[in-house]
Amino acid sequence: MEKVMVTGSIQRCLAVLVIAACFSVPTAAQWLTYPTAGVPRLSDGTPNLAAPPPRTADDRKPVLSGLWATRQQVISVPARGPVSIPPQMQNIADGLEGGLPYKPWARALAETRRADNSKDAPSTRCLPLGPVLAHTYVDPRKIIQEPGLVVILNERDFTFRQIFTDGRPLPADPNPSWYGYSSGHWQGDTLVVETNGLRDGLWLDAQGNVITSSAKLTEKFHRPNFGTLDIDVTIDDPQAYTRPWTVTVHQSLLVDTELLEFVCLENEKDLPRLVGK
Repeated sequence: MEKVMVTGSIQRCLAVLVIAACFSVPTAAQWLTYPTAGVPRLSDGTPNLAAPPPRTADDRKPVLSGLWATRQQVISVPARGPVSIPPQMQNIADGLEGGLPYKPWARALAETRRADNSKDAPSTRCLPLGPVLAHTYVDPRKIIQEPGLVVILNERDFTFRQIFTDGRPLPADPNPSWYGYSSGHWQGDTLVVETNGLRDGLWLDAQGNVITSSAKLTEKFHRPNFGTLDIDVTIDDPQAYTRPWTVTVHQSLLVDTELLEFVCLENEKDLPRLVGK
């Protein structure tokens, strides 16, 4: 058990060092090997992640609840070399045909951030990630689905996001915030979530792609089987982009484990060394 936890912690630190300090120390008392209830299993006891997704008691909707992590692969990161992280965490436009449809000022800002080795990323100062980067971040997140409400608990710094499914409209004049204001409704087996009220200064990814306070975010959550969550993310930000654009984030279910404590500011010593070029 100790070997597994140490290996996982090292992998997370390698990834998080791209944009933040990693000082999370797992302990044996955090249920990292406790069996997850309700998981269908094969005859040998392994989770059957290809099974149908769970559904609500009335069988009207799939249940999105679970501990989820974005799929990772080894990629080359400037100034870091090969690391195992979600590619869209480094570049939200990874796989997007034609790249991002930037307006000139936003493209120039993103290029400046990359040239500075992302030293000014909010996450390097242990600030919240925002809803898009939180979907692709290396640390997992837990979804809790209840009637009228879906809550996302991010492992990083204990941040949370509320998605109301009780029919309330989005606020007409929201006070800008890190995660905005989210209202969702079901279209068949897909949860469609609309978000407004994001603040300026958020980053879409580790290299500094832009999103502004004028953005409207539309997410479509779909769970095709027990072990997979696909999220189509559409960003309509007329201040930064010439048209709306969409990417899909693929997340996998984590079973027989739990969230860890991760306090970015605990013993933080990186900030004075973030000097860019």
